[in-house]
Amino acid sequence: MLNCNSQNILRANLEKQMKLMANAADTLFILFGASGDLSWRLVVPALFNLYLEGHLPQRFQLLAVDRLDSSDSEIAGHLQKGAAGNSRRGVPTPDDWNAFAGMIRYIKVDVTDADGFNTLAKVLDAQDAQWGGKSDRVFYLATPPALFRPIAIGLGAANLAQDRAHVRLVVEKPLGNDLESFHEINDELCRIFEERQLFRIDHYLGKETVQNILAMRFANSIFEPIWNRSYVDHVAITASETLGVEKRGGYYEHAGALRDMVQNHLLQLLCLVAMEPPVAYDADDIRDKKVDVLHSLRPISRDTVDMFAARGQYAEGWIHGTNLPQYRDEPGVAPRSNTETYAALKLYVDNWRWQDVPFYLRTGKRMTADVTEISIRFRDVPHRAFPASVGLNAQPTRLVIQINPEQGIVLKFMAKEPGNPLRLSPVDMRFRYKDAFQAEAPAAYETLLRDIMIGDATLFMRSDQVEAAWKLLMPVLDVWAENPATDFPNYAAGSWGPESGDMLVARDSNSWLTPTLANK
Repeated sequence: MLNCNSQNILRANLEKQMKLMANAADTLFILFGASGDLSWRLVVPALFNLYLEGHLPQRFQLLAVDRLDSSDSEIAGHLQKGAAGNSRRGVPTPDDWNAFAGMIRYIKVDVTDADGFNTLAKVLDAQDAQWGGKSDRVFYLATPPALFRPIAIGLGAANLAQDRAHVRLVVEKPLGNDLESFHEINDELCRIFEERQLFRIDHYLGKETVQNILAMRFANSIFEPIWNRSYVDHVAITASETLGVEKRGGYYEHAGALRDMVQNHLLQLLCLVAMEPPVAYDADDIRDKKVDVLHSLRPISRDTVDMFAARGQYAEGWIHGTNLPQYRDEPGVAPRSNTETYAALKLYVDNWRWQDVPFYLRTGKRMTADVTEISIRFRDVPHRAFPASVGLNAQPTRLVIQINPEQGIVLKFMAKEPGNPLRLSPVDMRFRYKDAFQAEAPAAYETLLRDIMIGDATLFMRSDQVEAAWKLLMPVLDVWAENPATDFPNYAAGSWGPESGDMLVARDSNSWLTPTLANK
């Protein structure tokens, strides 16, 4: 049973964050790759929204760093278009944008040239001198992963990493392509920066509904007594997209669904569902509990990959009345590509709470619907007092945590229909964010960027988390690489995936439950 102070702990943490943000130190936000797509679509629109809502430090400057010839006004104009098309607040007014643009400065730096970092150091020191004190410095690497190491080395050589209390480094996924490449990048980062300075960002963890998993579990005593193997039959996590690879074929050929979605996003969701209650809402304690889950996952041996993993690649098919090409015909994709666009896993958490409860994970592109949800399927009643004819088994009792596109929680259970004869029907008890709260939820990047600036690492991945995830998946990746699929493409665009994915759960006499789509 949870301590009755759990809700107070969560509320106190929110109040603490608001107070910290109000008193945040002067901040220099150094954005490497400022002209790139990530900065244009996500990072700068999020910073702009934080500015509009008063969540930036009183003294803040965005130093846009890239290798192109540009100017303050040119980079601001480029970023304005990104904010207009990608901010949840819509097209910015001229006054709002001009005020924000006044905090943007462009610096040309070639990250392969040490002189560029020395120039950057002089600019940062000059700004500190102008402000009359030491600022917090956030180095955000919105660059290809191949540049993480050279940028970190350059920052270290220019003595820009040594101030442990004021300097933070933010890196995006993917952090490596396998366990070995992760170690190559991470070891270099950890040689130059301390772990407390490193913020490995996973935007899924910034989503309101993902954060609400902790609130639902640990601020409500009604769930904890049934959150275990005695009451839960299995857990299914689905993250499906109707989109294909679009213009990212070149990247996706080297990634695939297992690396792109399972290694980070879906395993993080599993950890939030399976972790033990934290002693306090504290970054280290929560991350310790998540690492415990990853270390408790039953290893997948090379000999059993086919029993615990399934892969697929989309064929031609129809979605929303449009005939779409197969993956192998997408731009940048090899004609006989072995890259999976669908991946499913069956995992077990070997501990007292979850022993022998299967956790099913699946993700795929060009599937039936855009939906991300966690479905917790409870065990059937031990004694069936009602005759089969009344419809008791029409729907299993389950709790659905909706992450996208709906945001909320749905409890599905059986109830008696009005009148006679006796008849049971499935019903929903539904919580929707948009109905319960009038305030618009912040975008994931807004939450994460705010946390970075106040130094709260709760929603960021620690080195041992990423390493444990890679170790778990390496046997699957190795076997799939050594044994090309003979049936690709094996699921039609617009379907729920290949037969092998269905068989993965059918061996346990289970099936993938249809996601709880909007208006259903």
